[in-house]
Order: sequence, then structure tokens, then C-alpha cells
Amino acid sequence: MRSGHSRAAARSAALLGLMSFIPTATAFAAPEGAEGSTNLLAPNAGLMVWTLVVFIGLMWVLKRFAFKPLFAAVEERERALAEAIDGARRDREASASLLAEQKSQLDAARGEAQQIIADGRSVAEKMRTEMLDETRKQQSEMMEQARRDIEGETAKAIADLRREAVDLAIAGASKVIEQNLDSAGNRRIVDQFLASLDAPKGRA
Repeated sequence: MRSGHSRAAARSAALLGLMSFIPTATAFAAPEGAEGSTNLLAPNAGLMVWTLVVFIGLMWVLKRFAFKPLFAAVEERERALAEAIDGARRDREASASLLAEQKSQLDAARGEAQQIIADGRSVAEKMRTEMLDETRKQQSEMMEQARRDIEGETAKAIADLRREAVDLAIAGASKVIEQNLDSAGNRRIVDQFLASLDAPKGRA
């Protein structure tokens, strides 16, 4: 399309140049000493011959020295424009591909960030659950230890009270019978008596 327009413009330029030579051809074709103005519309064989000669000569000169370089320049220009258009198309396609790739990478990064956030929440929830379980376990162990300590202190207090009761019983018995009963056998007898007193309470 562009080549046709360029060639048509070149031909138009050639015709305009040819028309500029027509007055010169007319001057050559007019007989010397002719008086009056020349009628260009009247049939004149000499004028026609000279016009044809000038036209053929001009066309040969233009074809030899003007048309080829002009057409070559026009074709070179069209080729450069076509290459520029192809380059712009390639750049646009490359830009679109790069944009799509960046969008894909952005979507992937967004997905990874969401996954990291979800994993972080899961880890935090797991740690919270583990810490609660560990706290409950420690509390249970502490309560169990406190219970054992209380039972041990209670048993120790009961044993101390029992020893004091034995000592008081022996001392009282000594006062009553005015004898020294502080012997291993007498102490065993008193322990057995006290144990017999505790047995019904335990069965009850």
C-alpha cells in the first residue's frame, strides 16, 4: 500500500517535471521569425515530435537517475518503518509477557505469604496448647506433691501425738502405781493399747 502511494507520488513528480519542459520544447519547435503567439491547441507536427522527444528523454533520465534511487529510498524507508513496527510489536509482546510473569510471581508470593501466616497461626496455636497442657501438668504435679506433703505432715503429726500420748500415759501410770514403767515392754503394751483404740475408728 505504501509502496504504491510512493510510486504514484514519484510518477506525479516526473509528470510535473515533464510539464515544466513543455514550454522549452514549444520554443524549440516554433519556427524562427514566426510572428504572433503560438496556439498550443492547434495541431502542430513539429510541436508533437519535440514534445514526444522531450518526454522520452526526460523519462529515460528520470528512470536512469531518479526513479531507481527514489524507489530504493522509499522501499528502504518502508522497510525501516516495517522493522520499527515489528520491533514495537515484539517489545509490546515482551512487555505483556513480562507483566504476566510478574503478576504470576506476585500471586505466588501472595500465596506463600498467606501460607506462612497460616503456618504461623498454626504453630502459635500448637505452642499455646502445649503451654496450657504443660501448665496443667505442672499444676497437677504441684497439687499431687502438696497432697503428699500434707499427708506426710499429717502422718508425722499423728506419730508425734501418739508418742506424746504414750509418754503421757506412761507418766500418768507411773504416778498412779508409783512405779517406773519406762521400759521397752511397757511402751509396747501401751502402743498396742492405743492401736486397739484406733482400730474401731478406722473400721467405722
